[in-house]
Amino acid sequence: MKKIIAPVDFSEPSVNAAKYAIQLSADLPDSSVTLYYVYETIIAGSDGSPLLIDPDARKNVALMALNNLKTELEVLAKTPIEVVAEEGRLANCLERYVKQQEVSLVVMGITGSSKIEQLIIGSNTLNVISRDLCPVFIVPGNASYRKIKRAIFTSDLKNVESSTPLLPLKKVLNIFQPELYVVHVATSHATVPEADMVEKRKLEALLKEYNPQYFFVLEEDFSAAVDKFAGEYNADIIITVPRKHSFLASLFKGSNTRKLAYQTTLPILALNSWE
Repeated sequence: MKKIIAPVDFSEPSVNAAKYAIQLSADLPDSSVTLYYVYETIIAGSDGSPLLIDPDARKNVALMALNNLKTELEVLAKTPIEVVAEEGRLANCLERYVKQQEVSLVVMGITGSSKIEQLIIGSNTLNVISRDLCPVFIVPGNASYRKIKRAIFTSDLKNVESSTPLLPLKKVLNIFQPELYVVHVATSHATVPEADMVEKRKLEALLKEYNPQYFFVLEEDFSAAVDKFAGEYNADIIITVPRKHSFLASLFKGSNTRKLAYQTTLPILALNSWE
């Protein structure tokens, strides 16, 4: 069974991501969705001692809220939905849970209605991605699910044989079977350097079974280039590799965050070296 986990904090972005996860699961045979909530330990006093609050009571309240959300979302579901509540810190708990339960995919929201929400939700998402767990869908707050027919895979064409997470990438492509566009954004070269062409040929050999189309785009602003390309080619997702490419890190800095991650309706699938 393909296990999808949707971390929620009951904010609108996380609920929208949970909806996306449930609708996505309908296109994945033999899959399930877990609505996952982590509540932090409450600390009080200068000595950092925990407040005397019954942890079981807090968990029961959390599970009640999760079950209410489950009831609300079940009208969209064609696959089983489970609920899990744990005490701790999100990234730590999620890392443990993903490994124990052999989760296939994490689906998280990225945007918020306020700058504080954007900072908190963005930080949580980036922390989860940096744990190198499994593929993570980043779902913008205004994104609506649509069947994944066209996918963009961004590549910096640097050491592609070692930097491309081939196994998770192939798993994703085998599941969704989209038209694949490989996009390389050059910021300073009007002509393609020979070194990039060499790496392109290596990538062609790695991905030949998927018959991708390759594009070189000249643009100073990487995020703007990818966003524009996605719109022109009516892509459904952007696939990127955060540890081997600066794109994902750039989403959380300055104007790129507002321009792409917080404004686009296009989900981003972050891959890593997970196998």
